[in-house]
Amino acid sequence: MFTSLRKSDFIGVVSSALCLIHCLATPFLFIAQAHSAHVNEAKPIWWSCLDIIFLVLSFMAIYKTAGSTTKKWVKQLLWFNWALLTFIIVNEKVHWLPLPEAVVYFPSIALIALHIYNSKYCHCDDTECCVNNV
Repeated sequence: MFTSLRKSDFIGVVSSALCLIHCLATPFLFIAQAHSAHVNEAKPIWWSCLDIIFLVLSFMAIYKTAGSTTKKWVKQLLWFNWALLTFIIVNEKVHWLPLPEAVVYFPSIALIALHIYNSKYCHCDDTECCVNNV
């Protein structure tokens, strides 16, 4: 159980960190594209698909981590931040609310921090402590 918990936290940290890097790199991609193309402002389709890929990877990592963490508040914060990140990304695509670009960084950083915290402090001392944890 412990190695499974560590793997899901590692996947969560990596996917959240890559998502954060992706969000940070987007403005630089547009600047580089503007200098080279002068006309086309559209994001490449593969770049937009990365959002969904990171959300799916993050969902799987949180699902596994939430099922085996020893801290109920960590589970709740993981799901809250994932839902917030999902809302922000969907909002970015459909333009429900005018939100600043930087708002996406907060749930991404929170997910990274929560996975790191969980991997360090939410350990099971035996194989039974994480099973059906409430």
